[in-house]
Amino acid sequence: MDERTDCIARSRSRLAAAAALLAVSAGGPVWGGGPVAAAAQTLRGSLRSLDLQNRAARAHDFTFTSTRSQVRRFVSAGLLVPLEGNDDYVVHRVAFPYVRPEVRTFVERLADQHRRACGRKLVVTSAIRPEARQPRNASSRSVHPTGMAVDLRRTNHMACRAWLENLLLYLEEQGVVEATRESRPPHYHVAVFPRPYARYVALLAARDEIPGGVVEYQVRSGDSLWEIARRMGVTVPELRAANRLSSDRIHPGQRLQVPVSGNEGAVAQALDYRVRAGDSLWEIARRHRTTVRRIREENGLSTNRIFTGQLLKVPVGR
Repeated sequence: MDERTDCIARSRSRLAAAAALLAVSAGGPVWGGGPVAAAAQTLRGSLRSLDLQNRAARAHDFTFTSTRSQVRRFVSAGLLVPLEGNDDYVVHRVAFPYVRPEVRTFVERLADQHRRACGRKLVVTSAIRPEARQPRNASSRSVHPTGMAVDLRRTNHMACRAWLENLLLYLEEQGVVEATRESRPPHYHVAVFPRPYARYVALLAARDEIPGGVVEYQVRSGDSLWEIARRMGVTVPELRAANRLSSDRIHPGQRLQVPVSGNEGAVAQALDYRVRAGDSLWEIARRHRTTVRRIREENGLSTNRIFTGQLLKVPVGR
């Protein structure tokens, strides 16, 4: 994921890493304000993805609007809010520019990050669509009639496209959105899960006070810059800038400086780390500049014993 282009390099914005503040529930979907167990982390779309979106709509008790007049009633009642565009995004030829309030929050936050990262406005091409006004190629199970989804134009700028796709995948992995890359016309369909997303935003706001800084990460065999960035909750351009790398090439034993902050570019307070052969709690703690005690407390471990493949929460940045 080589995103160090002129438009990306101008940005030092912190992007989607704070999505890691939400731990995906191991017990399945949680709709009452917690995260949702996402479908597979892919933008290809699937029946499972449609199932997840429809279950979310039912769990939120959303109505699938059927007519223009019903949409107007929902707007009058404050259940739907307008997408009006701003300095960060435009609404292009959208017949019904209304969405659920949390979806507008998502669009505004995403657009701000997109503008700072790419120097370009985000383009919204669809919002709520009553069932009577769905296009011919729309799925009969589309959640657009509920107002919980938007379509975003797919740019031809490769670096910006990579940035947006990786961000959507990250949020999908955390269970606050479900995204699909569509081809006719080229766009991204993004269903936002309102209660989990609202909780995500609240968590970010609560942690704005975390002091910034860096943590050190030592590259292991098999690591890639993209994987390290994903796991540590930053972007590849940020890692490259912080370490003055001219390419994505790294080597085992190399020490990388990973930016830590308390806002949207924050390394999460507890990073996901999957144990590799030869790891020990002491080595993991040393590499992430934390302590064995904190790792044990974070993961409820009674001993220092760990096993290959185990997923640990590694506290950093406190």
